[in-house]
Amino acid sequence: MADRDDLIEEMDEIRPNAPMRTETFRLNRPMIVGSEAPDDPFPIRMVGEVQHGFKRGSRELGCHTANLPDDAIAPMTSKVKTGIYFGYARVHPECPEGTPSEMPEEDFAVWPMVMSIGWNPFYKNEKLTAEVHIIHQYAADFYGHTMSVVVLGYIRPELDYTSKEALIEDIQTDIKVALNSLKRDAYQRYETDPSFEA
Repeated sequence: MADRDDLIEEMDEIRPNAPMRTETFRLNRPMIVGSEAPDDPFPIRMVGEVQHGFKRGSRELGCHTANLPDDAIAPMTSKVKTGIYFGYARVHPECPEGTPSEMPEEDFAVWPMVMSIGWNPFYKNEKLTAEVHIIHQYAADFYGHTMSVVVLGYIRPELDYTSKEALIEDIQTDIKVALNSLKRDAYQRYETDPSFEA
């Protein structure tokens, strides 16, 4: 536990400057990423209780995000660089702390996701965070619920932006890239990963 906490603390202290997103980058983005099957170190599995974040996702960016606690993101921070990733996620009915949200059964299914791990350069975060955008419209907030995540691949690096509109545009492209990339058979099989049954 100490080693994991030390790693997260060390990453917090060495926040790099992210490159600026350019028009050339936008025009040359691939719409599918990764090999025909997940490459090492993927898949990476994480689980944790959904935390309150900065509440910018839905309010400012038009996409709800779920934040994982520091101890849950160690499997990622120990193996990969900061950036945008894709895979699957599931919100579980269990809510260890607090009252479970009233949600229909489909909200507890496994859904595609896009995840940002890093410092969110546009907002100049001072703390390393993992924010998961599950590509599904939920009936209610699910703070405190257990969430399982299986990360299957890397989409792009963290970037800084000259405008919020440019960031939103890239987020929408990230979603399309994730959905396209998950259509391949070797990725789809992780939708029934045993970790989602826990």
